[in-house]
Amino acid sequence: MLKISILNLCLLLSAITIQAQPWQPAGDKIKTSWADKVDPASPLPEYPRPQMVRDQWLNLNGLWNYAILPAGNAIPATFDGKILVPFAIESSLSGVGKNVGIGNELWYSRQFDVPEAWEKQQILLQFGAVDWKADIWINGVQVGGHRGGYTPFSFDITPFLKPGARQEIVVRVWDPS
Repeated sequence: MLKISILNLCLLLSAITIQAQPWQPAGDKIKTSWADKVDPASPLPEYPRPQMVRDQWLNLNGLWNYAILPAGNAIPATFDGKILVPFAIESSLSGVGKNVGIGNELWYSRQFDVPEAWEKQQILLQFGAVDWKADIWINGVQVGGHRGGYTPFSFDITPFLKPGARQEIVVRVWDPS
């Protein structure tokens, strides 16, 4: 019994260690002198459009799951690792530092909670930019898509949210350049 308990404890500690590995920049590619000041728990925490600040908003920047897959695949069941959003996957600050390639798509996924105070309010999902083509799912339902490099876009995701539950967002990105 003691051997089983020790084995279970070792497995638990291994799992915690694997999940707790800290984010770090991926090499020096596209790295600036500000890189050491980036906090992966709160990258770019300011409101993205200061002239239109809202009292109630949620910043989804931070660590997301990512996967690079050949174009045309369904939503992945597993992901390759963590990426620090909003940084480009090729950059050092993404923590990945990889090129996606023209024949592949980049998938992002993360979970988030909608504050209780927002119940019965309209919830908008705002993107500052996605280069180039993006498709977005909330809780497994595709809510829309966008084409265009550096232009902001948004979706009303209210009808796709599950009251009192954890929400999941998935974004598929394809860049032909």
